Amino acid sequence: MSTLTCNTAGESHGPGLIVLINGLPAGLEVDTDLIDAELHRRQGGFGRGGRQRIEQDRVELLAGVRLGRTIGSPVAMRIANRDSRLDDVDKTPPVHCPRPGHADLPGSIKHLTTDCRETLERASARETAARVAAGALTRGLLREFSITTFSFVRSILDAMWTGEPAEANLPALLAARDASEVYCPDPSISEEMIARIRRAAAAKDTLGGLVETHVFGCPIGLGSCANWYERLDSRIAAAVMGIQAFKAVEIGMGKECASRPGSQVHDPIGYDPTKRDTPALGFTRQSNNAGGIEGGMTNGQPVVVRGAMKPISTLLQGMPSVDLRTKQAARSDHERSDTCAVSAASVVMENVVAFEIARALIDKFAGDSMTEMRRNYDAYLSAARDLGGDAG
Repeated sequence: MSTLTCNTAGESHGPGLIVLINGLPAGLEVDTDLIDAELHRRQGGFGRGGRQRIEQDRVELLAGVRLGRTIGSPVAMRIANRDSRLDDVDKTPPVHCPRPGHADLPGSIKHLTTDCRETLERASARETAARVAAGALTRGLLREFSITTFSFVRSILDAMWTGEPAEANLPALLAARDASEVYCPDPSISEEMIARIRRAAAAKDTLGGLVETHVFGCPIGLGSCANWYERLDSRIAAAVMGIQAFKAVEIGMGKECASRPGSQVHDPIGYDPTKRDTPALGFTRQSNNAGGIEGGMTNGQPVVVRGAMKPISTLLQGMPSVDLRTKQAARSDHERSDTCAVSAASVVMENVVAFEIARALIDKFAGDSMTEMRRNYDAYLSAARDLGGDAG
């Protein structure tokens, strides 16, 4: 069975980030404009710090692509770093007072050093640029099968958008989100979020928030119930929790399921023969509390993923800490950072979720070429529609 994998390398201070994607079929058009646009969105959002004015991320294709299309071999991409300071001790002095909430303390102890510098550079969320590039590349594959993604900021503190995205109004939602400085599709809620970020910046504090990704157009049956590591919700949860500063992931109703009886949680199943030719094969739901995934597999409804990002660990005011050299009380060191990076996190989450959907799609319809994969996809939907006879 073919599978899609992604490996990244590079430090936040080095010459660049390298991403290697293996398992894409030959003949997939590589949309570098989409990849660059997602890299640009990742650098945006109200509350970002100084580094985003230094870096101007663009992807460079190194291997696996000819004449704008994949050739079946691993695709290698590079994103350059303009900020390469690690070997200049004046610009990057040792860090001896770890920041609460960051990798500084456990990483330094793990590597038996009192200097947190190497750990904090490797743990930097700069690495997420590589995963955004990988996800944006695979979104070109999803597009070939009419699968679309939409991510946005749901809340920052008590400023929360309560609307629910739907595929029918997706163009309007995309336009509204992209017009917002905080990537929220509601202008009035966006202003409330910005006001809270401004107050946090004035207090030398930081903020987190909730971000959400919706995936439309998935056919029934992506993922598996056969093994825990093949469950699509397990894969998605791992990918989202792997984003720096994320502390919780929910699928659909999420933790709210625990406080309701089953009759208020599970989504009743119906059938509409007029929708037989859709990826949902005519099966309908009155609700989508499952978030489009049941038993580790897509059920034809939109996949809904919510992630909770904690506030950035680097506070301009510092926090109580300890000097690792002396074990004496000290204030945590300050590194260049953001007040709020929730907007950027929504871009990262959208693309890591897209990568996992693409991985499940390739697992299900594997082929050496796009032609073969499309044939497998169409044959599966045709056979699935014929189950139980022609209800149309």
